[in-house]
Amino acid sequence: MPSSEVIGIIPFSWIIPALSAGSFCVIVFFGKFLPLKGAVISIAAISIGFLMFWFVLIDLLSGDLAYRHFTINWITVGSTEITWGILIDRLSIVMLGLISFVSLLVQIYSLEYMKGDPRLGWYFAVHALFAASMLTLVLADNLLFLYFAWELVGLGSYLLIGFWYEKPPAVEAAKKAFITTRIGDVGLLIGLILLFKATGSFEIKEIFGAAQSGAIDTVTLNISMILIFLGAMGKSAQFPFHVWLPDAMEGPTPVSALIHAATMVAAGVYLVARLLPLFELTPGVLFFVSAVGLLTFISASLLALVMRDVKRILAYSTISHLGLMMLSLGAFGAGAAIFHLVVHGLSKALLFLGAGSIMHGLADETDIWKMGGLRRKMPITAITFLIGAASLAGIAPLGGFFSKDEILLVMLDHRGPLFLSITLGAIVISSLYMTRVSLVVFFGSQRSNMDHVHESPLLITLPLIILAILALIVGVIAFSWTSDYRGFIHFLTGEDEFHLLIWLSILSLLLTLSGVFIGWAIYHKKIIAVDYLIKKYPFFYRFLINRYYIDHLYQWIIDRVILAFGKTIAVFDRTIINDVGVNESASSVWRSAITLKYLQTGKLYNYGLTMALGVVCLILIWWLLLT
Repeated sequence: MPSSEVIGIIPFSWIIPALSAGSFCVIVFFGKFLPLKGAVISIAAISIGFLMFWFVLIDLLSGDLAYRHFTINWITVGSTEITWGILIDRLSIVMLGLISFVSLLVQIYSLEYMKGDPRLGWYFAVHALFAASMLTLVLADNLLFLYFAWELVGLGSYLLIGFWYEKPPAVEAAKKAFITTRIGDVGLLIGLILLFKATGSFEIKEIFGAAQSGAIDTVTLNISMILIFLGAMGKSAQFPFHVWLPDAMEGPTPVSALIHAATMVAAGVYLVARLLPLFELTPGVLFFVSAVGLLTFISASLLALVMRDVKRILAYSTISHLGLMMLSLGAFGAGAAIFHLVVHGLSKALLFLGAGSIMHGLADETDIWKMGGLRRKMPITAITFLIGAASLAGIAPLGGFFSKDEILLVMLDHRGPLFLSITLGAIVISSLYMTRVSLVVFFGSQRSNMDHVHESPLLITLPLIILAILALIVGVIAFSWTSDYRGFIHFLTGEDEFHLLIWLSILSLLLTLSGVFIGWAIYHKKIIAVDYLIKKYPFFYRFLINRYYIDHLYQWIIDRVILAFGKTIAVFDRTIINDVGVNESASSVWRSAITLKYLQTGKLYNYGLTMALGVVCLILIWWLLLT
């Protein structure tokens, strides 16, 4: 039955993902009869969803409860009820706004970017399915419903990454993303089943209550949370499951913006944030979350320094910042992590759409070393891209500076000087690779013929301008402005208001600027030649350019272990199961039939003789038994 906590428009929040899901069905079946092959249906659906988000936000804030809950019974098995419902709290509200807004801008952008593609309708249909899946995921009130949406997100990413399936690299990238994330998803599913077995419920709030009351034993809870985090590692591309995300760049660039900013990779961070009360009951697992996040932050930052493809640079940047979010979550910093998720989502959407604008103007060129001086040819793209890069680098007063500083405070308070020092060092690398891509692409001299290069059309530049403005001003949401709004982190978690530790803020800003200065000295002034660094440290460069040889390791495991094991199973299947178990049993029947056919002569006197002999034999047996 519906929950009694329902008020206002909140019971109808399910309409937000349902609109996009419905548009998927409409476009698939009727898209060829609609204007722009149904693209307008998808854009209209997400536009209405974004509008409804504001009403849901107002509805939540106008009430006294911290959350609103609406659920209906789906299946009853014995005394167990499995429900499907929605949970509206401040975390889901933030995610609703980010997903619907970025999805809307990406779809508007795609009208121009994908213009003329023969499968335009299918592109927008899958976009709608992808957005609907992610919106459902953040609204789900129970783990089974969440897992259902989680897998649909994986399906949407597979279809979008492999959208240009006539290109072999796109097909391989889609399969790689699907298989890699499935490894984590198996762990997630087992973890959810363990929690259900321990509590008899998939309801998130009920599981929280059971765990906090001690109804789940410590071993089960620890194992469950490790397995659930494996699922988050896969979706949010944490080391060593990060290998799928750079290859996912084979999909259309607007897809990359959507995946990196507000949908698939945000799912893992959201999952950990949603279940953080359970993680907090397992300090060892939470420390593991921080350690994985820190390793991911550093390793991906270093890889971004040596990539040539502008989209791959941004992909490793995403992996790096996802690691920073996990680092914060593992240090009890849910507010700081989600604040950075919002800032990163806006900035990374801006950067990927900016990369798409560059590719649109350069006939799909992605090698940064074939660019240069683009600020003169594409001024709007250049300015907006630089704003996004500065925000992610952590330059004040952009949003990235404030969200990064909150994470540093969390490190200082909960993980100590070692974690803080390593994080500060990685911040230098982060600002360095953003400086590198900005200077090489937009400054210096032109490295190729650019007579044909031009600024992108309005449908491409307008989303860039909107996102750039937001990247400039989003930092203001960190601060307390009224007695009702005391800053983003307080709004989200009820924790203390946003504050800066002066010495730490100055130190982090100086380190960020030092990364900018080093990048300026290397890539603009050429005080230190890049070729010199490569020749001086060839082993380190090869180690980075080959991405720590992790892909090679995975390929070796596939070739030498998985395929070898598969070959062994195939031989067993063919020789034992097929040849002996199936063919041999069939052959025995055939041989028996060949033998028995000689008893069938077709002559009456043979059958009469046989019957007579049978009667004699029966009489003899009867006589012997009686005597």
